[in-house]
Amino acid sequence: MDDRKLQILGAIVEDYVSTREPVGSKSLLERHELGVSAATVRNDMSVLEEEGLIHQPHTSAGRVPTDKGYRAFVDHVATVKPLSPAEKRAIRSLLEDAGDVEELLARTVRLLAQLTQQVAMVQYPARRQARIRHVELVKVADSLLLVVLITESGRVDQRTVPVIAGRPAEYYAVLRDQLNRAVAGREVTDLAAPLTDFLETLPVPERPAAAEVAESLAALAATRAEDRIMMAGTANIARSAQDFARDVEPLLDVLEEQLVLLRLFTEMHVSPGDVQVRIGSELHERALHQAALVGAGYGAGSHLAILGPSRMDYAAGISTVQAIARYVSRFLE
Repeated sequence: MDDRKLQILGAIVEDYVSTREPVGSKSLLERHELGVSAATVRNDMSVLEEEGLIHQPHTSAGRVPTDKGYRAFVDHVATVKPLSPAEKRAIRSLLEDAGDVEELLARTVRLLAQLTQQVAMVQYPARRQARIRHVELVKVADSLLLVVLITESGRVDQRTVPVIAGRPAEYYAVLRDQLNRAVAGREVTDLAAPLTDFLETLPVPERPAAAEVAESLAALAATRAEDRIMMAGTANIARSAQDFARDVEPLLDVLEEQLVLLRLFTEMHVSPGDVQVRIGSELHERALHQAALVGAGYGAGSHLAILGPSRMDYAAGISTVQAIARYVSRFLE
């Protein structure tokens, strides 16, 4: 495709993203300095339509980009918009004083959703999870124990568990202190070895009661380890509802289930700071056939991304995702 047709395709994409209205040759000439006649624009639009890059919805005189057109735009036309100094300062100030990985990622996903006005997602680092600040044990009945897990970011998870080898409340107070010495500061994904080592230090008669608590603590931590994606900005889907026609509900189901999102992250192979864009059918999910994903790596096997309508501002999205991924990667070094 020659440069002139790419320029016209880029103008169509930019206008459609901005207005949500099909784009005609007249409006293109009014909004852009194309340097060609109206007849040339109409002819080039016909060629773009024949090549499947734009199409005419309903009986409108205007054209809108197809997924193939968006892909050509991303690959050949879109130029990354550099972040403003104010945006860069906002990213640095928000991320640099995060207490731990979990807090850093929570701030990251909120910031990404705010800057792009899309659904933002961030995957936990493959080998890094929240660290444990404190474990609390509370006996609530003769055969019931409340196990509380608090991470360094302040998040609290708890579970009431039945205990067969029940002991007095004083026993669990001592056991709590012993457990905290064994696991405080450990990542939630790294408890198996310290818990096993701890149990082996105990006298054999005390191990059954302690093992019940250790198993419950490990199970509680495992639920945190499975929480592999943080998300923010789901409400932005409502703002783009008309872009998804009747497909908003299936899309929301996909976001809630997260299994599809985990697959998308697994299929994303990009180095830290590099960006990958997948559009419509490239996502291989019916509920996402009118959506697009802009993702970047920020660590080994870990990614962050925005998900929105295929009619999104790719240039701004790519630059924001790329910049934030690089900031997060730097802070995790």
